[in-house]
Amino acid sequence: MIDTNVAIDYIGQVLPEEILTVLDNIIDNTFYISVINKIELLGFSNITKKEEIKFQEFINAANVIELNDDVVNKTIYIRRQRKVKLPDAIIAATAGVYDLVLLSRNDKDFKKIDDLILINPMDLPDKS
Repeated sequence: MIDTNVAIDYIGQVLPEEILTVLDNIIDNTFYISVINKIELLGFSNITKKEEIKFQEFINAANVIELNDDVVNKTIYIRRQRKVKLPDAIIAATAGVYDLVLLSRNDKDFKKIDDLILINPMDLPDKS
């Protein structure tokens, strides 16, 4: 599952080439985002039309996971266990409920969530 910060960096092509290549391979196959990531990507107040088009293309290629009772209950559990912002708790809960690895640069908030498999793309080994 791809978090908003990774999606923005990928779409903007600001990541190192080897990481962009790894993400290309993930995105060329099946990838997921949370409905929260969709809201975050399209909800920026100063989004340009060009950015909106690129974000929408990314979203259209993704499997967007909507909220359901399992995700809501897991979110409640996470929020009771850890001090985490609601959007991050929903994203983490979604990854947990669907047994997905979360690709995010938000180590600070996500590392404190038990049972979340988190990979920071900047930590991926150089494939060149």
